[in-house]
Amino acid sequence: MKQPYLEVTYRCGRPLAAYLYLPRKAEDKSVRTTKAEPGMIIDYEKNGRAIGIEIAAPTIVTVSDLNRVLTEIGAHPISQDDLAPLKAA
Repeated sequence: MKQPYLEVTYRCGRPLAAYLYLPRKAEDKSVRTTKAEPGMIIDYEKNGRAIGIEIAAPTIVTVSDLNRVLTEIGAHPISQDDLAPLKAA
């Protein structure tokens, strides 16, 4: 996968959690996680490259919050449109 994409889990029409998949190889597996505020968990593969961000609190995470974390891990920022599925419910 070469482009990031967002997967959202809903319950009763409201976003319960989300996961931002970052560029990765098919064989990449998460071997370590770290917490990032507010309500995010970063997954890393064995060589220390971030492969995804779990958004455990999708109703409070903003584009600015997510872009701050993406910048810290050396990933490209996202736009408001990229988070549109979280706001659709």
